[in-house]
Amino acid sequence: MKEIQITQNDANQRLDKFLMKYMNQSSKGFIYKMLRKKRIKYNGKKGEGNEKLQVGDIIQLYLADETINQFRVVKDIDKVNRTFSVVYEDEHILLCNKPLGLLVHPDKNNNQKTLTDEILSYLAEKREYNPKEANGFTPAICNRLDRNTSGIIIVGKTLNALQTMNQMIKENKIQKYYLTIVKGSVKTPGVLKGYHKKNQKTNEVEIFDECEEESKYVETHYTPIIGNSNYTLLEIQLITGRSHQIRAHLSKINHPIIGDSKYGDIKVNEYFKSKYGLKYQFLHAYKIEFAECPKDFGYLENRSFKAELPNIYSEICNKEKLEFKF
Repeated sequence: MKEIQITQNDANQRLDKFLMKYMNQSSKGFIYKMLRKKRIKYNGKKGEGNEKLQVGDIIQLYLADETINQFRVVKDIDKVNRTFSVVYEDEHILLCNKPLGLLVHPDKNNNQKTLTDEILSYLAEKREYNPKEANGFTPAICNRLDRNTSGIIIVGKTLNALQTMNQMIKENKIQKYYLTIVKGSVKTPGVLKGYHKKNQKTNEVEIFDECEEESKYVETHYTPIIGNSNYTLLEIQLITGRSHQIRAHLSKINHPIIGDSKYGDIKVNEYFKSKYGLKYQFLHAYKIEFAECPKDFGYLENRSFKAELPNIYSEICNKEKLEFKF
């Protein structure tokens, strides 16, 4: 019989979800079968699976070691060179500046290292995470950026932080701001509203003025910072967070992002590629602001954090007379 004591990093989640993480190769059906047969007990009693775990709870596994080992695979953490920079870090969260061209999560068609790999390697090297000692919890990323978008990524280093940050993002209590350069002259701030629909086959997004079947509401706010006769540096506040939302929304109003091969202007893209070697859309998640925070994270309330631009973006801003003061 194996006994597991619930720690802070295991609490505040359902029993069945914990068991699925702990025995990560088992099926949900197997877990519930073992609960019904009392081969898995919760605090010495029959568990239903929907109980909310508390610190100090005890789970007993009346299973052979061979069975547990069969269903529990703990992956080793490879040491990976770190390409992200740390914007802010404490015992609960990590804010990192993701570089251009780096995937956030593994891609089924790509075996290269990701930001997730870098983060786990970083935390393991600091001895803040050891998968062999954890009961299933893994530090995880809370917000997502496209491979070709740089900027701030929020990481939950504890289960409580991960759950809290995800909930705050869902409730729009963490404000997200981007910097981008668009084609054309933009003189005044604006609010873009519409309905977002993604074509899964082409991986392209279309924004409609009216609600379409399977479309979802999107809202994007923009403010011009500095401009010239050809281009404008904008600050974007993302109200909703859909795939390619900013890129598609700005393209719809005839101010596409420079370097955007999917929604951009071919001639503009060629200019920036030949002059600066720009291969990606100029889009950088440069700032986040914490609004209302729950008690455990009250120390973050009303604080903001900024991530420096990639060098190529700074060069473009400088030479195109679109400089921005951080």
